[in-house]
Amino acid sequence: NRMKIDTWLMLIYKVPTEPNRKRLAIWRKIKSLGAVYLQNGVCVLPPIDDHKRQLKILENDIFEMGGLSYLLAAKGFDQAQSEKIISRFSNERDEAYTEFIERCDGFEEEIRRESAAGKFTYAELEENDEDLKKLQSWFEKIRKLDFYSASLGDQAQMKLEQCATLLDAFADQVFNAQSENATINAVPSGKLPTSSEN
Repeated sequence: NRMKIDTWLMLIYKVPTEPNRKRLAIWRKIKSLGAVYLQNGVCVLPPIDDHKRQLKILENDIFEMGGLSYLLAAKGFDQAQSEKIISRFSNERDEAYTEFIERCDGFEEEIRRESAAGKFTYAELEENDEDLKKLQSWFEKIRKLDFYSASLGDQAQMKLEQCATLLDAFADQVFNAQSENATINAVPSGKLPTSSEN
């Protein structure tokens, strides 16, 4: 679902160095849109309507800070220039996907450790479930800004699915362990099931 685009919205801006907090707020907003900085104070985004709106708002924010900005529609001089910009977008998304995949590995490792230690408790399950939800929303965030289908997107999605599958299996073990405990506790003392029945 790679966008076929050779035109970009380009924001060129300069803001007062003080207060730093305001300058940082502008930078954060621009990065949160998934923009790429070609150099200091020069950034580009695909020309979708939401980006046009957001950049108009930013232009106003910059003006109110006593800064200066220009909002342009920029076209790549040729195919090579367009590809250069697209690869900047994809590289930045791939960096995010790489970090995401590492975090997924950590999630899988954690579940394996808990399984090996026999920690099949509802508390652990709840904690892991929270972590998976965080991974899912992080993935959605990256995917939303992945305008040109970066190369690691599919791998990241497969990783996320593996994490979900692993958590399902862990959940089954928790439910089994908990119902076994309930059974053992319900048996009158002296009549514990032998290990062969487990």
